[in-house]
Amino acid sequence: MSEIGSVNDSADLLDLGFTEVEEHKSKYMTFKSGNEYFGLKIQYVNEIIQIQAITSVPETEDYIKGLINLRGKIIPVIDVRLRFGQEAFTYNDRTCIIVIQYQEMMVGLIVEKIADVVEIKDSDILPPPTISRSDQGNRKYIYGIGKIGESVKLLLDPDKLLRDVDLSSVEQSNKLIEEE
Repeated sequence: MSEIGSVNDSADLLDLGFTEVEEHKSKYMTFKSGNEYFGLKIQYVNEIIQIQAITSVPETEDYIKGLINLRGKIIPVIDVRLRFGQEAFTYNDRTCIIVIQYQEMMVGLIVEKIADVVEIKDSDILPPPTISRSDQGNRKYIYGIGKIGESVKLLLDPDKLLRDVDLSSVEQSNKLIEEE
């Protein structure tokens, strides 16, 4: 339950000068899922925490693992591997939750392990390839491919990742918990 580290706090961003905010736009938190590395714009990342007790919510998709209580806030948690249609994995000491804020929603993303924070300039981001319709899989959540030296990172679009997530039952459970 201890905190791994706070990557970004929206209040901190407001205190930064324009140049520093612009610098954050090209920074990405990278993490491993399966055999691939993904990147998420750091502006969406609130913090990274160790895996903790998750309260499951009945009748939700298998990738919605449930709810966590983070300092009094109830947050739904999604297993990224399951969301991508990959095989489940056993959580270990490297498994963590990336807490993201997207629009009005705060969500935890369970990932196998955090890689690092990298800078990817817009000129190093390519559109994702469209090989075939059947080869969409986790590509439907990708908005670009970031080149970093000789490696690439698949860049996640939080809107696509969360858009069709059925969080209505989770949100309803959340409201009931908050009312208590």
